[in-house]
Amino acid sequence: MSKNLSQIAKQKKIKYFLISFVDLFGVLRSKLVPAQAIGEMQKNGAGFAGFATWLDMTPADSDMFGVPDPDSLIQLPWNKEIGWLASDLYMDGKPVKASPRVMLKEQIKKMSQKKLQMKSGVECEYFLISEDGSSIADQRDIQSKPCYDQSALMRRYDLIKEICDCMITMGWKPYQNDHEDANGQFEMNWDYTDSLITADRHVFFKYMVKSLAEKHGLRATFMPKPFHNLTGNGCHAHVSVWNGKNNKFLDKKDTLGLSKLAYNFLGGVMNNTQALSAFFNPTINSYRRINAPPTKSGATWSPSSISYTGNNRTHMIRIPDQGRFELRLMDGAANPYLLQAGIIAAGLEGINKKINPGKPLHCNMYKDYKKYPKLKKLPNDVNQAISMLQKSKSLADAFGKNVIESYIKLKNSEIKDFKSKFSFNKKKPVTKWEKDNTLDC
Repeated sequence: MSKNLSQIAKQKKIKYFLISFVDLFGVLRSKLVPAQAIGEMQKNGAGFAGFATWLDMTPADSDMFGVPDPDSLIQLPWNKEIGWLASDLYMDGKPVKASPRVMLKEQIKKMSQKKLQMKSGVECEYFLISEDGSSIADQRDIQSKPCYDQSALMRRYDLIKEICDCMITMGWKPYQNDHEDANGQFEMNWDYTDSLITADRHVFFKYMVKSLAEKHGLRATFMPKPFHNLTGNGCHAHVSVWNGKNNKFLDKKDTLGLSKLAYNFLGGVMNNTQALSAFFNPTINSYRRINAPPTKSGATWSPSSISYTGNNRTHMIRIPDQGRFELRLMDGAANPYLLQAGIIAAGLEGINKKINPGKPLHCNMYKDYKKYPKLKKLPNDVNQAISMLQKSKSLADAFGKNVIESYIKLKNSEIKDFKSKFSFNKKKPVTKWEKDNTLDC
């Protein structure tokens, strides 16, 4: 029997609920519902006009209803009067196929039919910046190699501690916090789990970091590349596939510790990477991070070619340990649900078709890429990524042709707006349009 949100509200003294969903562009949308009305909302959902969000709808379409998932409930640690809920979108009694959370759940269902479950963790990097987004917030954070800088980290102790304390309270099992490779940049890690739970937590984490940063008089951004001379915000994903307590990716006899199933899954991801970049690197600004010039620290820490390796951060896919791999392509603008859904869809194709990823490359790809001219390259801009997505039969089959067409239609509209005012050049400073449209991604 489903959890009764009305009873939970009384037990936990919750006065209001945020019934939330994420649209195709990853924007978090919500309605604030008083606890006395949550029973009705749990049954029938909170109403939204789809056209008013980044979903391919018109003002003539029926109301869309966000039906909250009680299992996703998070009581805000910094304001316990409020409970946050992820919801699934319905229209005319049917799931909205272009709803990112619905898209992920559909891929999870396909995987469960094989008695498999993907578990994942994400590494969300973010900057703490000035209110107008023109500079980092800490003017003393000036080292050329600032990664792991204890002084810069501890100057933000009050905020970092509050975020980490919240994760501990919520049971996420956070295990480390650090200053990252760019001045003003931070990363906080928590434990991996089921892909849907990770996606919900990813959505909430971004909201939490922004909210608590504001509470401390700061502004946080997950924008892929807010400063052209600094390392961008990545969102690396660590992936493994399980059957119950059995890690199906693990083979201790293999050189890298991966099973045949893992290699096939990996092959599927690599085979679909160019098209998946439209999901994983979804903004115009994303491609200042991919194939980018060296940064102040000396490296972009982002990939340019589609390759995999062992414990080596210059490749798109790193295998840091037995039984899992790290996908280093995604950035901070990636839609948390499409991130997980894209990995599963591609991995399933790899399993079904037994796709061979080829041999791992053990080299410094940042220096040796010219030695491998036949390697597939990542898209150089969002136009190329959208074009690759448009040509992808695999992703159209996985998500539905209409869903892919809707995503492309909305993205092309965004690109057209940008081009009417600016041109994209990785060697020039970030444009005002990019900041206006991506700082709060």
